[in-house]
Amino acid sequence: MTMDPLLLVGLLIVLFVVFTVARSVRIVPQARARNVERLGRYHTTLKPGLNFVIPYIDRVYPMIDLREQVVSFRPQPVITEDNLVVEIDTVLYFQVTDPRAAAYEIANYIQAIEQLTVTTLRNVIGSMDLEMTLTSRDTINSQLRGVLDEATGKWGIRVNRVEIKAIDPPKTIKDAMEKQMRAERDKRAAILTAEGQRQSQILTAEGDKQSAILRAEGERSAAILKAQGQSQAIDEVFQAVHRNDPDPKLLAYQYLQVLPELAKGDSNTFWVIPSEVTSALQGVSKAFTEALPQSSATRQAPAVNEAAEREMAAAQRAAAEAVAEASEADIGPRQLGPGAPAATDPLAGLNEERPAAAVRRDGAGGTGGGTGGTGANGTGDPAGPAGPGA
Repeated sequence: MTMDPLLLVGLLIVLFVVFTVARSVRIVPQARARNVERLGRYHTTLKPGLNFVIPYIDRVYPMIDLREQVVSFRPQPVITEDNLVVEIDTVLYFQVTDPRAAAYEIANYIQAIEQLTVTTLRNVIGSMDLEMTLTSRDTINSQLRGVLDEATGKWGIRVNRVEIKAIDPPKTIKDAMEKQMRAERDKRAAILTAEGQRQSQILTAEGDKQSAILRAEGERSAAILKAQGQSQAIDEVFQAVHRNDPDPKLLAYQYLQVLPELAKGDSNTFWVIPSEVTSALQGVSKAFTEALPQSSATRQAPAVNEAAEREMAAAQRAAAEAVAEASEADIGPRQLGPGAPAATDPLAGLNEERPAAAVRRDGAGGTGGGTGGTGANGTGDPAGPAGPGA
């Protein structure tokens, strides 16, 4: 069965019309744009939505994304001011603001932005040393953004921000930096330890100072109280002595009682007796040898007690021995010359001052010796034999 030629021609015409109408209608999504050339010349930019063009006359270019885009560039080697090569990885955020300029002012704006970023980065990093590069990322970002935004403005592109993602120095530099950081940490630790020790020593010294001050104040108060107590005791003794009014004989006896204390102790191998001891001994001997005043009771007593006589004799012997020792101690260290006077015996006048021990005090009948008889006082001739009353 053969097809009618007219029918075939009509079918072809219908298909052509449908195809032409389809090409004349263009739908552009949101945040997109398409440039249109008419007869080889820029005509217009299709906006988002439904757009009509003249088929076979207008040429529609691919869509351009108007949203903000993120481009990450591969690490680039950059030389710092101190001649160190570091690898810097950057991230770029940009947005197409003019589709016509982005299509007709630059052939490939992505590649252009990458190369511009690398050259600007080398220029900025070349004026910084490594330490400043590592610590001045904000400064580097702001400088890159300013240069890129100014250069890409005529391309219909706005650079919103540039971020440095990584800065990788060489391995030797990393090792040196790690050692430096370790040394810095050790230094800070040593400083903190020294500060702690200094504070500890200061606090300890302050505590010792306060303790010493308080201890000294306590010792001072104790010494003051002790001195006041001794002063009061001495004053009491002084007042008691003056109230009792002691005679020189008592003082001499006390003086002799203190002398044995000088010889006490294992280390005391030599001691000197003062020359005044002879005077004290004389006073003591007189106290024991002088006749006491006789009262009415003593005059009427029949005889002297034998125990009292024995004590009197022992006291005389002790006084004589003390005088002898004192005389030897007084004369021993000295060299007596031929004209030196002999030592005076304080008991020399003992027998002269004291009556004979055998004489009774009451005159009641002791028979004298020798040619003497019984008198009122019973005193006979000392040369004769003793009477029974002895």
